[in-house]
Amino acid sequence: MKEQYIRKLTKLGTHSFYVVIPPQIIRNLKWRKSQKLVVEQKDKSIVIKDWKKK
Repeated sequence: MKEQYIRKLTKLGTHSFYVVIPPQIIRNLKWRKSQKLVVEQKDKSIVIKDWKKK
């Protein structure tokens, strides 16, 4: 069973928001600092995935 994390949506400045992603998830995905990511909306969910150069 997947572990569930509850996080708070926080406002940063005038036009930006952020959510802290647990470090274990970042390690499992092998993401690195300053890595480019793609953020998409799918219905009422947000999908964050690795950016791939075309």
